[in-house]
Amino acid sequence: MPVYNYTTLDDPLTEGPFGTQATGINDAGQIVGDYSTGFTFHGFLLSGGTYTTIDDPSAGQRGTSSGTFVQGINDAGQIVGYYDDGKINRGFLLSGGTYTTIDRGLFVFGTELFGINALGQIVGGFTDIANNGHGFFLNNGIFATLDDTLGTDTVATGINDLGQIVGDYTAAPGPNSIITTNHGFLLSGGKYTTLDHPLAQDFLTGGGTHATGINNAG
Repeated sequence: MPVYNYTTLDDPLTEGPFGTQATGINDAGQIVGDYSTGFTFHGFLLSGGTYTTIDDPSAGQRGTSSGTFVQGINDAGQIVGYYDDGKINRGFLLSGGTYTTIDRGLFVFGTELFGINALGQIVGGFTDIANNGHGFFLNNGIFATLDDTLGTDTVATGINDLGQIVGDYTAAPGPNSIITTNHGFLLSGGKYTTLDHPLAQDFLTGGGTHATGINNAG
């Protein structure tokens, strides 16, 4: 059995109930995530043992659990995530010290970016005017909507340098549940493949599987 060494990551500025979450890592070992101060979230970059706070300057306040949320980093150090502008969540790209807001388009109530590969291709999710969730793939400024045909509320959370994408979707309740169940997926070569961990349950709490990242080996 392999032996793993676990290292706890706590941003030293963390205060309050939500703590520190690590959400992405690149091949150089740079880690991104977010931490909370009270009910406000801030992104961070951990590089060379140093934590650097990432706060989108357009972030506002909208009740609890607002601020900046960092989700992914590629080998060029480009960072993606989303922020709360006081009304809705909006995606951002941080590249070369510059924040760029990325929104899916008109009549969209929330855009979130989750992954970016070495080519600068981005995946994420958005909420439409009817409050339905959809995944998307962004390449050279062009959005392509991703919807797994087996369910609803698709979100794309990871992409590798080959353009293979992972995420999850929501399906009808299983035999032991009255709540919808999540299923992971792999999108490769235009084909969706469902990913369900064999130990996943769908009891009354609504369980399931979430696929959140993929490397270049698949």
